[in-house]
This record gives sequence, structure tokens and C-alpha cells, in this order.
Amino acid sequence: MYAIIATGGKQYRVSEGDTIYIEKLNAKENSKVSFPVLFLSGDEVKFGDPEVTGASVTGKVVRHGRGRKIIVYKFKAKKNYRRKQGHRQPFTQVEITQIKG
Repeated sequence: MYAIIATGGKQYRVSEGDTIYIEKLNAKENSKVSFPVLFLSGDEVKFGDPEVTGASVTGKVVRHGRGRKIIVYKFKAKKNYRRKQGHRQPFTQVEITQIKG
């Protein structure tokens, strides 16, 4: 059984026991979080409009962190314009514990 969930403006395909990295949530470590279910596949397929009623996906927050640094470099030829900036995107690691449908 798997489900499609929505969080942080993105959609993820998850099954029980999966570990996913999502946009940072305001939740403490080892706390439970639930996500809206858009699609549920198992014995029968359920589509949401926009969410599947009666279905839920719960997970446990494992940790918070920051991703690898990316470099944002702006440059204009022949104008002596150069800007270098780094960015590290914050994330939350979540382990999917239960899918109810």
C-alpha cells in the first residue's frame, strides 16, 4: 500500500517505513505529524478531491537539518558585476509510521 501526500508545496509517494526529507516543519523531534492524503493505493484505489476523506498518513519526526550548500553566482559580462552567495535549505527528516485508508 502506498499514498501520495502533500506538504511544503510538494507531493511525495510514501509507504509505511519510508524515510522522507521534506521542507522544514515546526514540530519537535520524536513528535508525530500527519499529512493530507491526495491518492491512496492498496486493495482499492481512492482519489481525493482534493483530499481522500477518512484517510491519513502519520509519521514521526526523526531530525531537523540543513542541506548541502549551493552557490548562487550572478555575473554580467563587461560590467564588473559579480555577486556570490551561498544557501543551505532547511529540511525535516520524517519516518512514515502508519497509512490508514
